[in-house]
Amino acid sequence: MKCLTTALCVFFACGAAIAQDAYPTKPITIVSPFPPGGTSDLTARQIAPVLERIFKQPVVVQNRPGAAGATGAQFVANSPPDGHTLILHLVSISALPERDKLFGTKPAYTRDQFIGIARLTADPPMLVVHPSLPARNLKEFVALARNKPGEMIYSSSGLYGASHVPYEMFLQAAKLKMRHLPTTGGAPAMTAVLGGHAVSWACPPNIAAPHLANGKVRALAQWGGRRLNAFPDIPTFKEQGYAVEYYLWGGLFAPRNLPPQVFTTLRNAVRQAVSDADFIRGMEKIRTPIAYQDADEFNVWWEKDAQKLAQVVQRIGKVSEK
Repeated sequence: MKCLTTALCVFFACGAAIAQDAYPTKPITIVSPFPPGGTSDLTARQIAPVLERIFKQPVVVQNRPGAAGATGAQFVANSPPDGHTLILHLVSISALPERDKLFGTKPAYTRDQFIGIARLTADPPMLVVHPSLPARNLKEFVALARNKPGEMIYSSSGLYGASHVPYEMFLQAAKLKMRHLPTTGGAPAMTAVLGGHAVSWACPPNIAAPHLANGKVRALAQWGGRRLNAFPDIPTFKEQGYAVEYYLWGGLFAPRNLPPQVFTTLRNAVRQAVSDADFIRGMEKIRTPIAYQDADEFNVWWEKDAQKLAQVVQRIGKVSEK
């Protein structure tokens, strides 16, 4: 009987190992926690077909917007940790649990429910304005806002989201008061500006690029530490006297407690994907530089970045939609 029990244990152990080695065994879903057209969505749709070719399984992008990215994050955090449900989230994955702490509410998810597979992008947003606004540069914009305290409206991808946090950093540095119009994602935030419902927002370069080219928005500053190669004429906030720096990065995450073989397979596949010519061309097409970090480096970097962001959220304090 003891021999039979031992044999069965070996059998099931081998079976589990084979199942893990065979990953993926079904289609993979990459959740974008924002509507179509934003940075998370656009990046996910560039890497999905490359991973599909590598895995020889369908890789589907599924949009689950809501609560500045918390709705999609909560869904993935509570999904089985088998590598078949992933999320391509932005820097806001760190800020949203801090927002919940600030307001004393139960968090939709916590950071320790995720493991980073890779960082893919890290771009500073830029302050874009509607062309009808009588401000040709940041100095004129600040003067205009100062003369109309609490009247001018800026949009964002959601409360304490990836574009709300940097804008609040700027408002604090400039000692300005503006009204906030949160939306459900980057594309709706841009639509608010294009439609005249808001005068400005902290826009990712890839979303801004086509609208800058056709004159539908103007860029007055960007949150990076230096000027962007693709937009050399747009000065940083630091150049213009405001000590703010912020990067809208995007990373691929999975629910924590992945089987080791699945984790290794995933990170190796993503490492291969970011070097693939199709992915590189796709990212060039959406004008988003690749800023790849492998899992080990990314998870260490993410921890440090999240600590900094927690301090920023605490400094911003409780803010409402208006």
